[in-house]
This record gives sequence, structure tokens and C-alpha cells, in this order.
Amino acid sequence: MTRKIIMLDTTLRDGEQVPGAKLNVHQKVEFAQQLKRLQVDMIEAGFPASSEGDFLAVQEIARSVGDAVTITALARAVKGDIDAVYNSIKLAQDPFIHIVLGTSDIHVEKKFNRSKDAVLQQGVDAVKYAKTLLPAVQYSTEDASRSEFEYLWETIEAVVKAGATIINVPDTVGYAVPEEFGELIRKLNDRLKNLNPDVILSVHCHNDLGLATANTLAAIKNGADKVECTINGLGERAGNTSLEEVVMALKVRENYYQSGTNIKTKELLRTSRLLTYLTGLDVQVNKAITGDNAFAHSSGIHQDGLLKDKQVYEIMSPEEVGADSMELILTARSGRHAFKNAVEKMGFDTNDAEEFEELFAKFLTLADAKKEVYDHDVFYLVTNHRTMDTRNSHLYELESFQVVTNDMYPTATVKLKRGEEIFKESAVGDGPIDALYSVIKTLVGLDVELKDYKINSMSRGKEAIGRVNIRIEYQGKTYSGRAMDTDIIKASAMAFLNGINAVLLDVANESLSLVEQS
Repeated sequence: MTRKIIMLDTTLRDGEQVPGAKLNVHQKVEFAQQLKRLQVDMIEAGFPASSEGDFLAVQEIARSVGDAVTITALARAVKGDIDAVYNSIKLAQDPFIHIVLGTSDIHVEKKFNRSKDAVLQQGVDAVKYAKTLLPAVQYSTEDASRSEFEYLWETIEAVVKAGATIINVPDTVGYAVPEEFGELIRKLNDRLKNLNPDVILSVHCHNDLGLATANTLAAIKNGADKVECTINGLGERAGNTSLEEVVMALKVRENYYQSGTNIKTKELLRTSRLLTYLTGLDVQVNKAITGDNAFAHSSGIHQDGLLKDKQVYEIMSPEEVGADSMELILTARSGRHAFKNAVEKMGFDTNDAEEFEELFAKFLTLADAKKEVYDHDVFYLVTNHRTMDTRNSHLYELESFQVVTNDMYPTATVKLKRGEEIFKESAVGDGPIDALYSVIKTLVGLDVELKDYKINSMSRGKEAIGRVNIRIEYQGKTYSGRAMDTDIIKASAMAFLNGINAVLLDVANESLSLVEQS
């Protein structure tokens, strides 16, 4: 009989810890809505005690998708963290509190500088307190794969007796290997089933040795009923277990694992692309399942075999993960109905008539410039429209610009709008982008430093959409900016301006928090 494996997505918590991957509240909710369409069972929405912004984001996610997806958030084993989690997720229909505390000798002795008994008691007390707030509590034994087994079990036994309903076993630093990790889960599963068969056994693996997916699958084979993953394997250092890899491994090798998931696999590629757009972090081309070359065949021998029978070299079809075998092509003459069909096919809602008209107008502009509009173009047109929020009157918009480039004096002239105010200035730089960014910095009055500039082509043809990703630093903090346009100079200006606006939003939120605290 096939077991259903519970899929928890922690992209919005562990995945977002990657430098440069910070998302704003609107972007997090957009991604959470896609995770709902993907039909993940649980979302770990953030670390609410870390900042006011993260608290509000978790709260909004719980409000937005908590009617269909179980919501949790991370807490250290302290009352303040647990309160923050409870208050941020309590609006969800089926929330649970996630507590983490280390069990390895190196964590107990070096990180906490306390005795093993004291750390164990801290965990028990945290679970008991969390149980007064919500009936469901997950306890994570951080660095479990490097922990002494009997102390690890002693901790698990104690927190289960205190009321923990999910036990999560993390390979926090990616140290485990599949055979070893599988055996650890088998031993824990045997003991846990004798202690309390209703408690769910979960794993959370990191990819430092490139074994996260293998370790996770070994855990499932040995009794784990829940796994924690991220889209594209995003996460600390080398990342986490890739959700799409686990899901498709269980689907393709169902006879071996005797396990499956509720994931709507046709949403996998769409979810991956949305995350890539929101974070600006590209997927390597040969990445399993979601890489550009995952279903590409260049070898003559492979092509010959595929022409005879796809199963010769394909163990799954592109359509299973949402990669269309035949791409939709639109033109300016396609009309509203065809464009609406294309947008809806990608899983986006078109019920807001006013928003749809705005989107259609942007589509016509793009179609006139590009002549042929592909799936990539439509996808990024919609996601860019929905993640760009210029409703705040203190944020800047690009009104117009002119760049003149030559060997001697590359010059940029820029006009910005903020609310009803118009700002205009010119500057000379070492090149067209330097001139452009110099004048924008002068106009906004922020001394930011450009740390990274990257440009990618997002579609085909001479009028292809260029996506620009930048990272800037302001007062020791790093911010990201992204934009797309058929004009790469314009995309560069908009990306830089979006980074500036991210700084302004952060400064405004910090000021608001200080006012509320006083």
C-alpha cells in the first residue's frame, strides 16, 4: 500500500536565508499562493521573532493561504520566539509551532555552553509552553546526524512525553550519508512507534556533500512520513533537499519506495521559475527536473533513440513537471481571449478586470516590439506586474531616461517621479550603466554601493526580454533589485531603482517599529 509523504516547503524560511534572496511581504505572499497551487501540505513561512517584517509576512501568509495549507514558523526554545510564532500563525486553519534546539555535543558544549541535562530540560519546557497555545508542536533536534544516539533518543522521548506531535531529525550541516542516515531513521522510527505511534517522524537535510535528496529518500525508505524541502534546493550554504527532486523520484520509482505525495507535479516548473524571478537566483542549466537542459538531448545517439521511442532516454515526460512540449506563440493580433487563455494556463487569476486590462495593455506594447510573444514572455510579464508595487508615495518611479555612450564621456539623463514630485539630473560615468546609476544615486540621495550586476535573456528573438538582477549595499545591509524589459538599459535602471526602493521600504519599516516601541 502506497504511503502518502507529507511535504513541508521551507523555501520562505530556510531558503530565504540565502544572501540576496530576501523577499518583501508582497513577493512572499505571491510565492505562497503558488505553493498552494502546487499543493504542498505545509508551509514554513518564516522566522517571525527575527524581525517585524518577517512577523508581518508570516501573518499575511497565514491569512492568505492558511485556509488550504498547514502553516508553521520557526522558534528557538524560548518563550518570546514561541509567542511570536503563535501570534503570527494563529489565523491559519491548521497551524503548528516549530521549535528547534541542538542535540549534538558540539552544539550543546560550544553553542549553548550548558550541560546536556539543562539543554534537554529547556526543550521540554519549550514544548510544554507551546502546547498551552496550540495542540500541534514540532520539535527539531538540530544537528541530529552528528549527535550521540542515546542522548538524541533521550531528548526525543522527553519532548514527545511533553506533548510534541512531530519529531524532525535534521542533517543540519549535510554531514550524513544515505546508508548511515537511513539506519538512524530506522532506529528512531522503531522506538518512536513503540513510544507513541501517532507522532510523525520528519527529516530536514542539507546539501553540503550533494547528498540531501539521497539522504531524504533513504529516510523515507526507512520510515520517515514527512520531509522538509525547498524549491530549487534553495537554502543555507549549499542548500536544502530539492522538493521537485524528491517528488519526482517518488513518482518515477513508486514501486521501490511504495510512497507518493499530494504534489501537483505540473506546477513544479512554474514554481521554480517564479522563485527564480523573485529572488534573481538562477537554476543551473543541468539541474534535475527544473534546469533548462533537464529534458534537452543533443547527442546524436540520444536523438536517434528518442525518435524511435521517448522511453529510450526519458524516464519522465516534460509535461509531467509543467514543461510544455509545444510552446504557445502570441502576437499583437491574438486578442484578449487568447492572451487571457495564456495567462490562465499558467495558473494566474484573471478575475480582476481592471488588472487584466493593465496586463493586456503591457502585452500589446511587448507584442508590438517583439512581434512574437512566447510562454516565457507572458510568465515574466505577469509576475513582474504583480510583484512591482509602486503604491507607496515615498517610492521612486522611472519617468524617462536618455543614455549617450562614447569613448570619452558616457552620459545619462534621468527623470524620476516620487508621488507628485519630479526629479531630473544628468551625470557622466565610466560607461553607460555607471553613468545611469550615478545619476540615480544623486537624485535619490542614498549612498549605496553596487555589489553585483547580472543580465540574462529570458526568451528568444532579437527583441527578447532581458532580465537584470542587481545587489546593492546600504549601511551594511544587502538589498536586491530586479527588472525586465526588451531594452536592457531601461531594465538596468528599473532594477537599480527597485533596489533603492527596497532600501527605502526597509528604512521606513524600521522607523515605524521604533515609533511603535516608544
